[in-house]
Amino acid sequence: MKKLPHPAIYALLYFPFGALGGFVTVAMTFLATKNGLTITEGALFGAVQLAISWMKWSWAPVVDVTLTPKRWYHIATVTSAISVIALASFPINQENMPMLLAIVAAGAVVNSIVGMSVEAIMAHATPVEEQGRASGWFQVGNLGGSGVGGGLGLIMLESLPWPALAGVIMGVSFLLCGIGLRWLPDTPRHAVEGGVLGALRKVGRDIAEVGKSKGGLLAAILCFSPVGTGAAAGVLTQAAVAAEWGAGAREVATIQGTVAGVVMALGCLVGGYACDRMRPRTAYAVFGILLGVVAVGMAYSPRTISMFVAWSMVYNFGVGLAYAAFTATVLNAMGTGSAATKYNLYASISNFPIWWLGLLLAWTADPTQNAVATVPWLGSLAAMVDRYLGHTPHDMLILEALIGVVGVSVFFLLARVVQRSRLPDTVS
Repeated sequence: MKKLPHPAIYALLYFPFGALGGFVTVAMTFLATKNGLTITEGALFGAVQLAISWMKWSWAPVVDVTLTPKRWYHIATVTSAISVIALASFPINQENMPMLLAIVAAGAVVNSIVGMSVEAIMAHATPVEEQGRASGWFQVGNLGGSGVGGGLGLIMLESLPWPALAGVIMGVSFLLCGIGLRWLPDTPRHAVEGGVLGALRKVGRDIAEVGKSKGGLLAAILCFSPVGTGAAAGVLTQAAVAAEWGAGAREVATIQGTVAGVVMALGCLVGGYACDRMRPRTAYAVFGILLGVVAVGMAYSPRTISMFVAWSMVYNFGVGLAYAAFTATVLNAMGTGSAATKYNLYASISNFPIWWLGLLLAWTADPTQNAVATVPWLGSLAAMVDRYLGHTPHDMLILEALIGVVGVSVFFLLARVVQRSRLPDTVS
């Protein structure tokens, strides 16, 4: 077996996943409202991407039972590069919205396989005692990549003579990340009797084992809770919201660009360090509460550009803490069998609250309120917002903090019930 490299290798390999996501949720989202779309219409880019992420568990078994993770990684990075070039090639306006949303959806599908490949390799190659450290570096690639893809992508889209060049530059960077695979051991696909059907049955048994452990159930409950989502970040990047603090494209590129990537990366490393020294799911809940505190602080801060940048950076650091804790929580709960499927099952669960909370927060921040028809499944929550809050960025931040506190409280109540059960603590 190859000698394992520094876990920073996972940051390099996961960069394409984070960068394409950032390109959509930061660069394209900012330009949406700048080009005349509403705040909620701009949020649809991120919502479509998250909807695909919510469903990705359904095709994750393909990665486990067919080609090796390394081969899937190369295929997925090539198709992700094609996706980002396509997204950069068309103006963001009402006429192109259906086509752009379709490309976002297709790109999210193929880009999810980049993540699955790295997750499968990491689960097999990482010793238990280093799961927190590896998780931190893994999320450096995700959030740091999102910062670069969003911030640098926005700058390139606005400054290059042909916007498509921004996509080409991003796409080439995706392909170069594959160099990191040469230092990692090969991770075989499932090889069991019965061919593909037998391998799929093995995947099903592996998932069932996780569900029959205390750690597996508690991790699922926490992932399903609207805790540590960082959902407000996507709303704060929109031009109409940033303008509340007097901020423009330069400030948005800063809070979600390369500088923000460094801040989030530091949060990831600190969060990973903490998870090697305390129970990861406890750290996840604590970091979720901290994000709520930051949201309240930003809500009541003066409406100045400096406050927008400062509070956004603190928020980004908190997101890094929470995301590293998420990955450590999942690695700690799932074991090694059918790693791509199990990790993405948890990731899909965690993306559901990010998805619906992101839409609700965007609707709450939207003074036009024209988007109420966009979120009919959130009718009761939307009605509560109308009754007790308003439709401003201030109300949006307060709502995120309140929902986070409720989520953590419910988790600890359910945790007491699960801990009293006779289930084993971890996967055997």
